[in-house]
Amino acid sequence: MLKAPNALVAPKATQKPYKASHHGFEFNDPYFWLKDPGYPEVKDEEILGYLGQENKYFETVMNERKSLVDKVFEEIKGRQKEDDESVPWKDGAYEYRWAFAKGAEYRTWHRRKVGADDWDVLLDEVAEAEGLEFYRLGGLSVSPCERYLAYSADKNGSERFTVQVRNLETGENLSDEIVETSGEIIWSADGAGFFYVLVSKEWRPYRVCFHTLGSSDDSTVYEESDTSFFVHLSRTSSRAYLVIRTADHVTAENRIVPLKNPNTSPYVLSPRRKGHDYAVDHGDEGLYLRSNREHKNFCVYRAPVNAKGEEDWQVLLRGDDRHYLTGIRAFKGLLAIEESRDGLDQIRLLKTDGTDQYVAFPEPVYEVGLGNNAEFVQSQIRLSYSSLVTPPTVYDYDLASGQLITRKEQEIPSGYDKSAYRSERLMVKARDGVEVPVSLVYHKDWKKGTAAPLHLYGYGAYGLGMSPSFSSARLSLLDRGFAYAIAHIRGGDELGYGWYEAGKLEHRTNTFNDFVDVARYLETNDYAAPGGISISGGSAGGELMGAVVNQAPELFSAVVMHVPFVDVLNTMLDADLPLTPIEWPEWGNPIEDKAAYETIASYCPYTNMEAKEYPPMLVTGGLNDPRVTYWEPAKWTAKMRATKTDDNLLMMKINMGAGHGGKSGRFERFVEVAEEYVFVLMAFGLADDE
Repeated sequence: MLKAPNALVAPKATQKPYKASHHGFEFNDPYFWLKDPGYPEVKDEEILGYLGQENKYFETVMNERKSLVDKVFEEIKGRQKEDDESVPWKDGAYEYRWAFAKGAEYRTWHRRKVGADDWDVLLDEVAEAEGLEFYRLGGLSVSPCERYLAYSADKNGSERFTVQVRNLETGENLSDEIVETSGEIIWSADGAGFFYVLVSKEWRPYRVCFHTLGSSDDSTVYEESDTSFFVHLSRTSSRAYLVIRTADHVTAENRIVPLKNPNTSPYVLSPRRKGHDYAVDHGDEGLYLRSNREHKNFCVYRAPVNAKGEEDWQVLLRGDDRHYLTGIRAFKGLLAIEESRDGLDQIRLLKTDGTDQYVAFPEPVYEVGLGNNAEFVQSQIRLSYSSLVTPPTVYDYDLASGQLITRKEQEIPSGYDKSAYRSERLMVKARDGVEVPVSLVYHKDWKKGTAAPLHLYGYGAYGLGMSPSFSSARLSLLDRGFAYAIAHIRGGDELGYGWYEAGKLEHRTNTFNDFVDVARYLETNDYAAPGGISISGGSAGGELMGAVVNQAPELFSAVVMHVPFVDVLNTMLDADLPLTPIEWPEWGNPIEDKAAYETIASYCPYTNMEAKEYPPMLVTGGLNDPRVTYWEPAKWTAKMRATKTDDNLLMMKINMGAGHGGKSGRFERFVEVAEEYVFVLMAFGLADDE
């Protein structure tokens, strides 16, 4: 096991008395004080001091491996095309693209008249981000008159976006500026103004407003009063309607507003009903709705725009236990449907004449989805594709010929030979008899039974399935003899919506058990040596990491926990946090429900930590993270130092100027990947070999 350096003294957080009682249960939390009462502003000097000590400890340890971190970083960077650019897309009278200048951390967006040779700069993110520690572009939307650009940016990782408007004829920004938004922007049909969403102090998107250019008196279009529902905006494919979607994780309600008449009161398509999730688009035949009202894997319906309610919905396509309908997109003459059949991504094209077809792809296992399709009338459908061994590829599917046309495959400048890698799909029987899919990729020279290192990744929450996709960074592990596995555990939706339901609420422990059982299978069947598996996960996947090391620490040689949601019980008991009410359908409400309290308390990683040996750990977080607040990784690290009985290395890195996704720059973020990989190499004793 990787030991902590003897010459360094690890930080030790102060313990302070704190006691809470719920449903007759009492627990002590001596690190509760790490939550700044002034959050989202963090000014407590003691808290900042402790985080600073942990960062310094991390930097001191990793400085000993700086040359290797630099080497791995340069490997990963060398696989990125520095002067990269997107496949152009047409929208109205213009073509658009983004491009990276050589060495640039951020994109520059361009447009040109259709048929023109030269591109004009639409927005230069590099210039916008100058002098900032963090920059993330949110919305980027050209007005229908094609004269104005509205764009939003987050400049500290808090996911609070400021909207600005640029006159594309003069290149100057207007005085219009809107702060504290979600970043979404939808223009009215005449380009006189746009819709946006305000976020509350607690970071809940809750109020839809309309801004008229040049005005300071924005009107409220809709306000969501239920703190468990978040509001989002979209525009139908036909560009006829604004869609206001308010939803939690299981229930949705959609309203539409005609973009030609933005002052029209929003029209509710179907009032919210607990457990009814639906989405809407608009095309040739009126409204298209994807709804789970008849089957958990969703069905697609058609309805007139003036439908009085669900009684006017007509079934267009039924989901079933094999076919999980995950998305819809209307085009002139057809409806494109994203679905999963037996766990494999599919694109189905349903034409208005009643015929349909599936798009065929060149590999047996892959991920695919609808790409950048800007217009309603298109002769080709753009698709995004990759696999464990195939770099991200942009295809255009020609509707007339039925041919896939390759527009771009991600270039690996330092070289990549696809034939040098192999992939497998395994089915692992969990302890309750359910078979769990596992995706595995490795270099062709890797062999079972040789005690080669294996890295296992998992997530398993919110119905977000982990696709078998390509990673150029991952090659730094594969080329060093690692196998890399993805456990498609319950809680994701890889095998349909029921797969998600089987890993949430009272079934949450299935997720953790699946991951442990996959690890044991890989060990038992010679994919890895005993204790020879490193693991990683982020956010809810970080919670997974905490739960599985509590359950079976002996299986793992190293654990990487990115922005880990490990303090589940305390967070679900805090209704004032922005994400707590909307999270109750996912985890349960321990405030009102004793059974939910007992379930969460039974697995909560932070509260179930024990005095025993744990594997080496790397924990990360972001001071401005509104999703998994900084004190969750901080409390986990502080308590783990005081609880575990081993002297294995435990490090924490808190990004003091970033949020949930870490650093924002294109190359800058790879430094953190390199640090993670070097930590894993250290745990396997491989860092000294280079």
